[in-house]
Amino acid sequence: MSRICDLSGKKPVTGHKVSHSNRKTNRWFIPNLHTKRFFIPECDEWITLKVTAKEMRTIDKLGLFSYLKKLQDKGVKTGYKIV
Repeated sequence: MSRICDLSGKKPVTGHKVSHSNRKTNRWFIPNLHTKRFFIPECDEWITLKVTAKEMRTIDKLGLFSYLKKLQDKGVKTGYKIV
């Protein structure tokens, strides 16, 4: 299962865990992903998205239909066609 946000495209990145003695070991920074079903009243359908917590807050603020339309106008490929 890929850990990539369907809307923003955020994915895990690598970095260092730094101890008190400044010793560095490798680690992963993983996005806060949740699989969630959203209802689009304009299209009268449910869609399931794997989104980050930040994208969920943005969807709550703008609404899913307008947010997908905004991403489509920017040229971001979300995999969902909004007419």
